[in-house]
Amino acid sequence: MDETSDILIVGGGLNGPALALALAGAGFTVTLVDSQTAEVHRDPDFDGRSYALALTSQRLLRRIGVWTALADDSQPMLDIKVTDGRAGEGPSPFFIHFDHAEIEEGPMGYMVEDRHLRPALLDAIAANDHIRHVGGVTVVSQETGPAGATVTLADGKVLKARLLVGCDGRSSGTARRAGIGRTGWGYGQTAVVCAVAHEQPHNGVAHQFFMPTGPLAILPLKGNRCSIVWSESEERAADLLALDEAAFLDALRPAFGSFLGEITLAGARFGFPLGLSLADDFIADRVALVGDAAHGLHPIAGQGLNAGLRDVAALADVLGDARSRGEDIGTAPVLRRYRQWRRFDTASLAMATDGFNRLFSNDNPLLRAARDIGMGAVNAVPGLRRAFIREAAGLSGDLPSLMRP
Repeated sequence: MDETSDILIVGGGLNGPALALALAGAGFTVTLVDSQTAEVHRDPDFDGRSYALALTSQRLLRRIGVWTALADDSQPMLDIKVTDGRAGEGPSPFFIHFDHAEIEEGPMGYMVEDRHLRPALLDAIAANDHIRHVGGVTVVSQETGPAGATVTLADGKVLKARLLVGCDGRSSGTARRAGIGRTGWGYGQTAVVCAVAHEQPHNGVAHQFFMPTGPLAILPLKGNRCSIVWSESEERAADLLALDEAAFLDALRPAFGSFLGEITLAGARFGFPLGLSLADDFIADRVALVGDAAHGLHPIAGQGLNAGLRDVAALADVLGDARSRGEDIGTAPVLRRYRQWRRFDTASLAMATDGFNRLFSNDNPLLRAARDIGMGAVNAVPGLRRAFIREAAGLSGDLPSLMRP
């Protein structure tokens, strides 16, 4: 492959490689530019996160040839239990219980650790002749015109393509250079992320415990381990991250509870500032945005990566259909179809996660009563409960082809 390709992707996190594989599978030539080297991504300490992949996201990973390498290390999510309360006082009697047996498709999703997902994507890219991976270098400028897009790298290399896709996160340089602004705000919260080992089996059950300062997610990993995503105020989170292991566990136990027996840390702790950030547009002249470059969500429902992967699948569908019609894939009529498909869904999801966080991350007695009654009502109505289960599994809405059975 020379330095001209059909599509140029900037950003080598998770959405960028997934998009490269989806487009290469559709017959496009792709160049993926990553500011990090492959060695950094393969470092098991590079990132402490795990991901709650919806069933439809798992389907996409299987279709692009990645899931086989992940299956043995993934943990099916069979049930989700949502409760409200205060640390040390136990949960409210009102709750929601989502059981995967209420839908026909199988588990609602799978938990996969970052240290497994990134190498699997890198291995699949390395094995694909349609993808050129340029790592350890940044983009310093970009230009677009009637014939395509051109980017210049920090090492002086110039790359060209018919379409430029930004998968480079909330601070997307691709979006900024294309003149696309952002709207958003911080929550004054930080997610403290780690993994814990425990005595009792989790049985594939994910827990979301809403406390006045923010939610605590307890997500099942392979074996007797869980991923913890603990949203706290910025000040409290900084204190938690500074504690030694024993003191941190002492702080965690009142919120975590004793239902899984004794807990111990199973790795390092990480902190991630939380906020909402939406690009003012998903497209520009020969530019499209995917994943966090287009929308950065609160992790309250675990939908950030899932929303990005749905962008991936939708853009792959739009571009594949455009090529079959003989259209230029980088032109405005084509890109507007992608925007129409994804922008309303992601804006709705962003507002929903923002609303849930504001509703639950407080100790207002009236709001507490309202949300507890609401959870009890949802749990008592099978049709409504089933609709929420299908939403959690990613099965609602207009599914792109890579996410269908």
